[in-house]
Amino acid sequence: MPSIAHDPEHRLWVLSGPGSSYVIHLDDDHRLRGLHWGPALTLEQAVSLLNRPAPGRRSFEDPADATLDLDPAGAMRYAHAGVQVRFPDGVRDLELRFAGSAEEDGELVLRFADHHYPLAVDAHYRLRPFTDVIERHLVLRHTGTAADGPVTVIRADSATWVLPRLGEYRLSQVRGQWSAETQLNRTPLPYGELQLTSRRGTTGHQANPWAMIDDGRTDEDHGAVWSCALAWSGSWRLTAQRQPTDRVTLSAGFGHDPVTWELTPGEGLTTPVCAGAYTEGGFGAASRLWHRHVLDHVLPYPDDLRPVLYNSWEATEFAIDVTGQIALAEKAAALGVELFVMDDGWFGSRTHDAAGLGDWTPNPARFPDGLAPLVDRVHELGMGFGLWVEPEMVNPDSDLYRAHPDWVLHHPHRRRTEHRNQLVLNLARPDVADWLHETLDELVTKNAIDCLKWDMNRPFTEAGWPDAEADPDRLWIDHVRNLYAVLDRLRADHPGLRIEACSSGGGRLDLGILARTDQVWTSDNTDALDRVEIQHGFSQLYPARVMGAWVTDSPNPYTGRSAPLDFRFHTAMTGVLGIGGDLNRWSEGELARAAELVAAYKRVRHLVQLGAQYRLRPHGDGELTAVQFLAPDGKECAVIALRRSRHFGHRDRDLPLRALDPAARYRDTATGAVHHGAVLLSHGLPLDLAADDCASALVHLIREES
Repeated sequence: MPSIAHDPEHRLWVLSGPGSSYVIHLDDDHRLRGLHWGPALTLEQAVSLLNRPAPGRRSFEDPADATLDLDPAGAMRYAHAGVQVRFPDGVRDLELRFAGSAEEDGELVLRFADHHYPLAVDAHYRLRPFTDVIERHLVLRHTGTAADGPVTVIRADSATWVLPRLGEYRLSQVRGQWSAETQLNRTPLPYGELQLTSRRGTTGHQANPWAMIDDGRTDEDHGAVWSCALAWSGSWRLTAQRQPTDRVTLSAGFGHDPVTWELTPGEGLTTPVCAGAYTEGGFGAASRLWHRHVLDHVLPYPDDLRPVLYNSWEATEFAIDVTGQIALAEKAAALGVELFVMDDGWFGSRTHDAAGLGDWTPNPARFPDGLAPLVDRVHELGMGFGLWVEPEMVNPDSDLYRAHPDWVLHHPHRRRTEHRNQLVLNLARPDVADWLHETLDELVTKNAIDCLKWDMNRPFTEAGWPDAEADPDRLWIDHVRNLYAVLDRLRADHPGLRIEACSSGGGRLDLGILARTDQVWTSDNTDALDRVEIQHGFSQLYPARVMGAWVTDSPNPYTGRSAPLDFRFHTAMTGVLGIGGDLNRWSEGELARAAELVAAYKRVRHLVQLGAQYRLRPHGDGELTAVQFLAPDGKECAVIALRRSRHFGHRDRDLPLRALDPAARYRDTATGAVHHGAVLLSHGLPLDLAADDCASALVHLIREES
């Protein structure tokens, strides 16, 4: 179990999980220093760190740079500062004094206050059971009166993580763009400040708010990893700082330059959670730790097995009506689909993408009797009913916009930039947030909706709020807070409702949105070969349980590339399986094979969605990639192997597995072959893949009881 140990005499705290410790120390100048982040230490061992010689002071450098766990701007510290403010008289330096500590239910709070100005800063640390992940955030409070005026918060990072000296440093993160998200990138960490960020009002396709650091020698199975992730679904920034002294910190928080926050007297600002972890056992162990953390401490319904879904978009696009949707639902049910999702085009005047957003009532020409006939038929077929919505957006050609043109983000005397024929509703406005909840609550209630696919297809522009009573910059944060509040209210009102987060694919993927949804749409790119790379990067931090993956048509509608049906299915089986192709065009043979593959997925779904994931042959390691999912009790596993191409007629090499019992025997449920655990671990699982390119296999192994 996690523990928090405190030595009052030395003003030192040790936060320990099952396999690691984080040590912080309050020095004589009331500065909170990060002394250790690594293997587990006892309190006595941690105190001994104070006896180690301090680095020599250089004339123009403060040795505290890149060593502070709470890092305010001020004095001779010229490196990155995680907390930056401006007082009404123009003073920017913070001089914090320790004001006490409190500990309750696995949470440590260290309290500080500026020695002159009315600002308090509380640093929170939470330890969760059975994990080495530490969750951190700050609370800033204006403790003065109206006479003191507001305090401008320029930056309030949730956490600054102080890394040990490693000699060399390598940064792992993901980069991307629309339809090419979460591509893993590992590069030496340069000297200076490297900032990963989104200034778009959403998490963004271009980067994701997490980072990992190693010494450049760590691989999938060996070596230490230091990592952190921010739970925030709006603009964010993560700064990796490497000093000339080779001290390194990671600092992450919400917001972006030049957005600030006016803190009025009596008001507080709570930052989102930034979680961090030290792990040994390579990048694979780091990923499994994060996967377990998401399942145990982030997701609202972690034990739910997500259903196999069918989405109608690629079959119909905007050519949608009740008859066609029922026909697709009947075909989907015959495949074993459990959730039928009707996508865009069902509401208002939405016969194309330039009208109707905001008018969330069924199109009377397409659904003359409302949604009930379709929903009832879907339920009769034994499936849940899901519906696509994009509730944060509005088309100028809509009844909502004509009634409330002031509800969108805009500046006076500036254009209202349309993207995808859309404008962004200002969800920071309480009246807009209330309208949104009431509208969706009525939609779900009246139509017995089981799932919402919640889309968000464009970033912020002209992010203004001309009639705001307070600082209009607050909309960058309050939009996300109110989004969270609407989601939370809907979940409370409708406990059976499940929600998939989407933002033009993977543009809103983070621990904050996952705390309120059940899965995310990974990418609009459903090409199976591209998805191998996208899903590999996704798996570095996020579990398969939340990764939506579809089987679509061949040739692929986005890339034009062809791939066999089995390969498309097996690629999608490494996440939450969905089907998005035009079933009206599939042959009888394809439909029959699809039903077999859906059934095969259901037999291993509990392993994929709830088991431990091992990347056996990561993308980029030759032409074969493979993933193993192991049951928590170790009694069964699933292996999904994908070979992109075959060279020179060579037989595929056997695939060594991970974490099996070497003394046990494992039976292949398809062939009946029995394998020794020790042989599977050392020599590997024999593969019998087709000779063609894009060959694949699913192998389900069950441990035989002695």
